[in-house]
Parts: sequence; structure tokens; C-alpha cells
Amino acid sequence: MKKFVCFLLLLSIILFVAPHLFSIERSIGAYEMIPDEAIRLRILANSDTDEDQQVKRHVRDAVNEQIAAWVQDIDDIDEARELIASKTEEIDSIVEETLTEHNAEQAFTVKYNDNVQFPTKIYGSYLYPAGEYEAVLITLGEGEGSNWWCVLFPPLCFLDFANGTTVEAAEDDLEMKEPEQEVKVKFALLEWLGLS
Repeated sequence: MKKFVCFLLLLSIILFVAPHLFSIERSIGAYEMIPDEAIRLRILANSDTDEDQQVKRHVRDAVNEQIAAWVQDIDDIDEARELIASKTEEIDSIVEETLTEHNAEQAFTVKYNDNVQFPTKIYGSYLYPAGEYEAVLITLGEGEGSNWWCVLFPPLCFLDFANGTTVEAAEDDLEMKEPEQEVKVKFALLEWLGLS
């Protein structure tokens, strides 16, 4: 009888706690997903040299800080589109000033449209498929280096999507792992109750 009461008590605790754990997981997962209607920022570095990558980061910081300030109180995608489209010349000026400030003599382009190409990325447990997306695209110099990207609206640039893994790299990692050994799961509670 004592075993049965302990079992019921443990079952009650599990039933009470489990829904809260799943709701926390769902809210975290939903928070990291990119909405269908989003505006991204993609910056292509001139090359993969340390110097060019550092220049890319300086441009990223300056542009992201300004755009984040512009859209912080906006909650409508159409309003955000109109604002960003009207500010492309200012974004152009920010890039030019940043390059001058860091003695980086590179040509650049700033474009805003809905057909900017993005590669497939894996970020944590989320897959962001390749495709054409609405974005501000900044190309520095030849644009041959690694890119950095985030979501400007709704503001998700604090999530470091750029450190996601490309699909090819993830597949290589899977091939390098040793095959998993079979795992046998036992439940101590069921053994204690004599049900296993």
C-alpha cells in the first residue's frame, strides 16, 4: 500500500510539473523562430582576411545600432518596410563613415529588396532554409568573404544567427561521429514497484 501511495504522489508531481516544462520549451522555441514577415540584414565581407572580417563587424555594429533604434517602437511590418526603404541613403552614409573611420578603402553597395539570397543555415536545433528573403544587403568590396546576418524586424539581431552552421558543415560533423551504441532504458520506480 505504501508503494502505491508513493507512486500516486510521484505521478501527481510529474503531471503537475510536465506541462510547465513543455510550455517553457515552446516559448523559447517560438522566440527563436523567424516570422514569415521579417526584414533581415546581410553583410558580405570583402574577403575572409582578419582585417576584412573586422571591417565587416564594425559596419555591422554601426548599421545594426541605427536600424534597431529606428524600428524599436514599430510593430507593423508595412511601417517598418516604409521606414527602412526611406532610410537607405542614411544606411549608405553610415557604411561610408564607418569605412572611413577604420581606414578601410573599400567600395560598397547598400540594397534593400525582397530577393536577397540567403544560404541554408542550422542554428541550434533550427533549420533556416536557403532562399530569397526581404533584406538590407550590404556588400563590402568584392563581397567574397563570410557573411553576417540577423533579423532587423522584428528585432532579433541579438540572436547570433551568423554563428549557425551551414548544412554542408553539419552533415560533415554527423559523418565524423561514431555510431551510437544501443541504450537500454530502465525506470527505477517501476523496478521498485515490481512492474518491470
